[in-house]
Order: sequence, then C-alpha cells, then structure tokens
Amino acid sequence: MVTLDGKPVSADDLLPLALTNTGHFTSMRVSADGSIRGLTLHMERLVRDCAIVWGAELDPERVRGYVRQGLEGQSRPCVVRVTIYDPKVGMGRPADADDPHVLVSVRSAGALPPEPLRAQSVVYERDLPEVKHVGLFGALHARGAAQRAGFDDALFVGKDGLVSEGGTWNVAFVDQEGTVVWPDAPVLPGVTMALLQQHAEHRVATVTLEQAKGMAAAFATNTSIGVRLLSAIDDVEFPVDHPVLRQLQEAYLSIPGETL
Repeated sequence: MVTLDGKPVSADDLLPLALTNTGHFTSMRVSADGSIRGLTLHMERLVRDCAIVWGAELDPERVRGYVRQGLEGQSRPCVVRVTIYDPKVGMGRPADADDPHVLVSVRSAGALPPEPLRAQSVVYERDLPEVKHVGLFGALHARGAAQRAGFDDALFVGKDGLVSEGGTWNVAFVDQEGTVVWPDAPVLPGVTMALLQQHAEHRVATVTLEQAKGMAAAFATNTSIGVRLLSAIDDVEFPVDHPVLRQLQEAYLSIPGETL
C-alpha cells in the first residue's frame, strides 16, 4: 500500500506529482530485524532537502511515524521510499507550494551484495545534484541508453571531464596504493557513502575519466545495493576480487542499524 500522510493515496493526490515532477525523496533499506542503517542521516537529508525545495520545515518524528505505519505487515528485508511533495504544486506558480506532505511506498529488497555492474560513461550533470529529487528523466534516460548499448548503467562525467556519480548511486575507486578515492565533484551526498567514510580510510579528489579507468578497482554505493562492485567502465575491465572491496562490503554490513 502507498500512503500519503498515513492515509491511502488516491490518483488525484498523485496527479500533481506526476505532472510537475517536483519533490524530493529518500530510500531506506529495512533489514530483516526492522532496523535501518543510516536512519538518522536519511532523516537529516529529508529535513535539509525540504528546506531547499519547499522552503519549509519537516518534522522527522512525523515522518518516522508514517514510515512505521507503512511498514506494518510488510515482508522484510524491503526498501521504503519517502517522497516529500505538495499536492497543490503547479507549473505556473510553484512558489505557492509550501505545505509538503509525506508519501510512503514499500518494495521488496534484493540480496546483498548484488552482482557487479558494467557502466558506460556519459557526459551528464544532474540538476541540483545536492538534492535527492524526483527529477529523474535525465538519469534514467542515460541508464536506458547504456543498457541498450549492452551495459548495466551509466556513469556520469561532467562537462569539465570529471567523474561525478552514477545513475542513482555514488561511485568510488580504489587506487593503486589501496586507498579509497571518492570523486570531488557535484554529487548527491549519499547516506551509504557517508557511512563508509566513517568506517574506512579514504580521500576525496578530482577524478578524470582517464584516471578512473586507471584505478585498481571501482564500486557503487546506495542504500539499496550497499557496496556493489564495478566490473567495467566502458571497455576497461576491473577486478571484482580486490581485497579492499571485500573489506568495504564487510565494513558496511557490520554497521548496526537504527530502529524507527
């Protein structure tokens, strides 16, 4: 069931979201025991993005309550998505929308870790990259084009030639010395990325596409996939058995979840 402010959602409720594509969200993986890794960070994201998108305050305890309600009777593990939008938003006067509501939806979760992915590099920069917003047309169009070309997903490279992020995931690399390198570029501040940065040594640096292809290993992160290995960027293959990758996967799985 999908709910809006704790009540079953109607087609009329969803129509403004579909027609304007204006809102922001976070997705959280719920473990079998009901806990969520990085729950506090997810709530902080929603509050921060609500101020940016809507100029409004968001009560995280209210959100937690709606999420608990949405998870009742759901099989676990699962992924719960919280979308924040104002049903009265319109194309003519979006500034008039200042009363965001909470849409909660739940889907099943895949196994961790998922299979390695092959990424095709594309020149693309997301709008307002610091916000996890619902404007996914460009990212999904790039993903679809990459899949039609025989890849699993797209890896974004800015007009400046610097690697930034993936379709719906952060990317990082392991250099030849075994250090984890996160790209210094306009990217979504991912929750899984933040958790790993707290539990593994790393550095942040600009990474060109050529430099990326010269790394010892590469991986993607988000809350649904945890640490997912990259087996290729374009025609360059990467090993999926690098010891640092295994350490990162183990480190992520060892992070305790938080309860709602």
